[in-house]
Order: sequence, then C-alpha cells, then structure tokens
Amino acid sequence: QVQIMESGGGLVQPGGSLTLSCVASRINFKIYDIDWYRQAPGKQREWVAEITSLFETNYADSKKERFTISRDNVKDTVFLKMDNLKPEDTAVYYCYIRAMAKWGQGTQVTVSS
Repeated sequence: QVQIMESGGGLVQPGGSLTLSCVASRINFKIYDIDWYRQAPGKQREWVAEITSLFETNYADSKKERFTISRDNVKDTVFLKMDNLKPEDTAVYYCYIRAMAKWGQGTQVTVSS
C-alpha cells in the first residue's frame, strides 16, 4: 500500500518562509511526477506546482516567484520551499501522485502575525 506523508507546516509570520516535505513509500518513487496542491478554508483545492520524474518543474502563475519545488530521489522526498509567505497562502497543502490518483493527508500552513 502506497503511503504519502506531508510535513513541515506550521504557523509563520507574513514574509516568512517554510519548506514542506512529502515522503512517499512503497513505490518506485523516482519514476513518478509529483504535484503539490493546497486548499484554503471555504475554497476549492488548487494546483500549486509539479515536478516530473525528469526534474522538470511547473508552477501556477501566481506561485512561480515565491515557491520552489524540488525532489530527492534517494530520500523519496519532494520539497516545496515557500518564501515571502502571505496570509492568503494559509491552507492545507497536499502532495499528489497523479499516476496513482493518490493524495497525502495534508499539512497545515498558517500565515499570520
């Protein structure tokens, strides 16, 4: 059974940074494209970024200036580094393996002073 576990969320002040991690186990991690999504209270889940098995990256237009997605295939982990965080970045952030239609349980990010 595939397991996906996000971590690294928390409370941060506006302008601060966080790095989220997504660990996937029991799969051949390196062959999969991995996505990050987020869902803010009362809103639909939205796509944030993607990293392919070839390390190509794609971002939602509004995220590309502040967010960086990367992966470490030795540790079976994908990272999302978020800089200059804003209150509107407050959401639950989810990792998603599209080819398997598998979601993680999410990690809460709260940006507030």
